[in-house]
Amino acid sequence: MNGLELPAEFLERIRDLESGRVQPPVLKHAATVLLLRDRADGLEVFMLRRVSSMAFAPGAYVFPGGGVDARDAEYHQPVTDFTSWGEVFGADEGTARALVCAAVRETFEEAHVLLAGPSPDKIVEDTAPYEADRLALLDRSHSLAGFLDANGLVLRADLLRPWGHWITPIIEKRRYDTRFFVAALPEGQRALDVSTEADRVAWVRPAEGLERVTRGEWFMLPPTIAMLKSLTAYGSVAEVLAAEHRFAVHQPDAKIIDGVPYLVLPDEASHQYEA
Repeated sequence: MNGLELPAEFLERIRDLESGRVQPPVLKHAATVLLLRDRADGLEVFMLRRVSSMAFAPGAYVFPGGGVDARDAEYHQPVTDFTSWGEVFGADEGTARALVCAAVRETFEEAHVLLAGPSPDKIVEDTAPYEADRLALLDRSHSLAGFLDANGLVLRADLLRPWGHWITPIIEKRRYDTRFFVAALPEGQRALDVSTEADRVAWVRPAEGLERVTRGEWFMLPPTIAMLKSLTAYGSVAEVLAAEHRFAVHQPDAKIIDGVPYLVLPDEASHQYEA
């Protein structure tokens, strides 16, 4: 079994959930982007370390991303086939629209990288002129659709690829139904340390990131580990974007085994956990 032993405090929660005395929290849709670039020594991915004061996963290294905002589904320019995205995600067209738009918005908010351009075949090369708009997105005084329309920009969903789907286990008090995307860092743009939810950022080779987890230098949640492991099979951004990647849904399960609570993980997330 691939599993992570949980603190004893989870025993009662697992029993309450199994008996129906407690209901799991409602899932919230979320989108996360693995932002990629090529370097001489191989593929690198952009990561952030969440500040220690965060309620969810404090101190964890993660990819840019976050929960879907209700207004993410307001974007209606007809250059993106959101129905096809929904078929990949196993979601309706409206949910797929919100997820793709959330992926673009969160990447801009947390890394200053904007997957949009003045036309369907162009992309913004310098995001500095849009800093005030980024801050307005952060404080929710501006919607993504409003920002793009006001600046004559088109969302470039074609630069994203679906990469993973993870659902937070029912034992957690905050639960997310998260779709992971991959995207290349656009030419001319730079990923910056601008997230208010992070205290450190790094470009890292996937194998190196996993090594840091093994050495206890970095902390990551199982889905992040799984996503890094999936990237180790590729040598370049082009290979990742061209891959026929298997898009499967994963949800770790909580079980009590011989009186000990465990989080049972799929093989993809078993990098450092044994039971």
